[in-house]
Formats: sequence, structure tokens, C-alpha cells
Amino acid sequence: MTAEATPSLVEATDGPAQAGPSVRGPRARTTPAYLRYVAGKLGGAAVSLLAVLVTSFFLFRLIPGDPVKYMTGGRQVSAGQLAHYREEFGLDLPLWQQFTDYCGKALTGDLGTSYQFRAPVIDKISEALPNTLLLTGTAFVLYTALGIFLGTRSAWRSGGTSDRLNTGLALTLYSIPSFWLGLLLIIVFSVGMGPIPGLFPTGGMESGGKEGFAYVLDVAHHLILPVVTLVAVEYGQTLLVTRSALLDEMGSDYLTTARAKGLRDDLVRRRHAVPNALLPTVTLIFINLGRTVAGVILVETVFSWPGLGGLFYQALSVPDLPLVQGLFFVFASAVIVMNTLADLIYPLLDPRVGR
Repeated sequence: MTAEATPSLVEATDGPAQAGPSVRGPRARTTPAYLRYVAGKLGGAAVSLLAVLVTSFFLFRLIPGDPVKYMTGGRQVSAGQLAHYREEFGLDLPLWQQFTDYCGKALTGDLGTSYQFRAPVIDKISEALPNTLLLTGTAFVLYTALGIFLGTRSAWRSGGTSDRLNTGLALTLYSIPSFWLGLLLIIVFSVGMGPIPGLFPTGGMESGGKEGFAYVLDVAHHLILPVVTLVAVEYGQTLLVTRSALLDEMGSDYLTTARAKGLRDDLVRRRHAVPNALLPTVTLIFINLGRTVAGVILVETVFSWPGLGGLFYQALSVPDLPLVQGLFFVFASAVIVMNTLADLIYPLLDPRVGR
């Protein structure tokens, strides 16, 4: 056994003079390693953001359609007027120059001007973002809590009836397309079917003409079906990841020791097993948190929700290139930033990461 492997023995034999270096040594080795880990993750995020910026410019120029003709509203216009529109929005410039202008403005926060709204893209995104966060944020909290709770219960009672029912239902709902489930809920609970009356609005965010607490209730009424759709489709992923991670932990020696000390099963699960099993779930939670900014395009479109997803679908049908590019960049950036945050938080949950 070496002195490096047993710093306590070094301290005991060499006296107080050797105690300082033996304590500071591991810390000095760990801090630079963690800083290198952080620098690597931040560098990777920066490269990913740059790749998204490049991809968002070239990808959507493959979409068929002429945005200039859309701006004319189908009216008969002269070639001079078309040329004027192209010059106004910079579409007459060479592609490489359009790309450099786009990158230069994007780095300063200017994502261009929308063709169809004739307004800055960043303003349109700012208007729709709160609506998306209300919908997807509410759904995120519900399906994360539901997935973790049912996942831990299923793993702790693995192989039982409740486990088979939970995992079977989660897999079934997770495989259903969200837009199809949304349409089904509209048919049954909005339009009405048989003895079931139409209880909820078919779409939109509000009925209009209401203020104060009545307005809050109206928005909540419109919010129920899209939130139920998102929760039903998304909670299964969190359940399955949590269940799998907890099953891996259940055979560990420290759980056997905790039970041998006389701790109740619920206490062993809450204090020992679940915290260690949540590490993979943390990454999934942060990725899903990034997706709350992007919203769910199909669900927002089906329910006519005025958020970023609906705005993206509307811009894609034109195509409104600056708005599509800006939304795509915001969507991808949110996921990249949240994934990077998860990587940076990981060493705080598990000290083995980042060394």
C-alpha cells in the first residue's frame, strides 16, 4: 500500500507538516479536471450552435415555393415590382452574401424581418413564447412528476400487476402520434360523441371578451385538452427511463445494507435508491425542458394554440424564410443549452463525472 493511496497514514506518520499537502492534493487535481470538463462541454455547445446556424440557413432554402409571390397575395404584378420585393428583402443577392449577412445579424440578435408579418422575427417570437411556455411548461411539470412517480413504483414492484399495467399503458400511449390523439380528444370531448357532450373548446387559447379571473378560467378551460394530450404521450418516456435506472440500482450492496439495518422499504427507496437512479432521468428532464421552448408543433397546430409551434407551421407553409430560420435556431438552441446545463450539473450529482 503506497502513501499516495493512504493519505491518512501519511498524516499519522509524518505529522502535521504533511497534513496540508495530503488534503489539498486531491482537490488540486480535481478542480483543473472539472474546469477542463466544463470547457469541453461549453466548446461543444458553441460548435453545435454554429452548426445549427449554418443548417437553419441552407436547409429551408430547399423548400419549394417563392416567398415573393406569396407576398404579392396572388395579384398580377410586374417584373419590376417583383424585383423591388427581392431587393427589399435581400433575395437578389448571391447566396454566399445572404449567408454572411444572416450570420452577422444573428450574432447580434437580429434574426431578420418576417416576409408575411413585415415585423422583426425576434418580436414575433417574443409574442408567441409566453403562450408556448404556458402550454408546454404545464404539461412538462405534470408528465415529469407522473413519470417519476409511476416509474419508481413500477420498478419497486417489478413484475407485479401494477408494473405490467403501468409499462403497458406507457408504451401504448408513447407510440401514439400526438396529433392523432389530439384529434381524437377533440372529436370525443369537444364536438361530442354519443352520450358524451362537447365539454371543451375545439381550439384556440381564449374565447374573448373576458377579463380578470374569468379570463384565467377561460384560458385554463382551453388548456385542458392540449395538456392532456402532451402528458399522455410524453409521460411514458420518463416512466420507462426512471424504471430502468431504478432496476439497475436495486441489486446494489448498499441497498442490502440499508435493509439489514432495519430500514423500511419506502425509506430505502426514497433516501437511497431513487436519488442514485435519477441521474439518467436528470438528462431527460433537461432535454424535455429545452423542448418546452420549442413547443410541440403538431399539438399546437391541431388545437390552434397561438404559440411558437403554430407560428412555425404557419411560416413553413409560405415559406417565410427569416421566421422559419429564426424559430429553428431558437428551438435547437434551447435543447442544446439545456443539454449542456445537464452535463454541467451531472458532476454535482455524481462526483465521478468530470474527473
